[in-house]
Amino acid sequence: QVQLVESGGGLVQAGDSLRLTCAASGRTFSSVVMGWFRQAPGKEREFVGFIKWSSGSTRVADSVKGRFTISRDNEKNIMYLQMNSLKPEDTAVYYCALDYNNLGGSNKASWYDHWGQGTQVTVSS
Repeated sequence: QVQLVESGGGLVQAGDSLRLTCAASGRTFSSVVMGWFRQAPGKEREFVGFIKWSSGSTRVADSVKGRFTISRDNEKNIMYLQMNSLKPEDTAVYYCALDYNNLGGSNKASWYDHWGQGTQVTVSS
């Protein structure tokens, strides 16, 4: 029984910052990859970044590089997405996901095994 719960979304102005949280429960997470994706209305789900749980190694998409960072609390099974210098084009529902199998990390949503419910981020100009 794996559960992922996102929180921390909201309405902000361009240039502001937000930190999203993904809390995982139901198992240990020493050998998994956890990722962030986002989806705007009428658009496909877009890769944001991932973290390898054991090492803490991260990758982020070019569109958010230098603005977004991913981190985790190993002991509490919590993943964070720190979003700085937010832009209107960052507006989307943000989802966290867990991948048991592709331990090198994947940017493909279809490879992830479990998903949270999403949290809305809206950036006004």
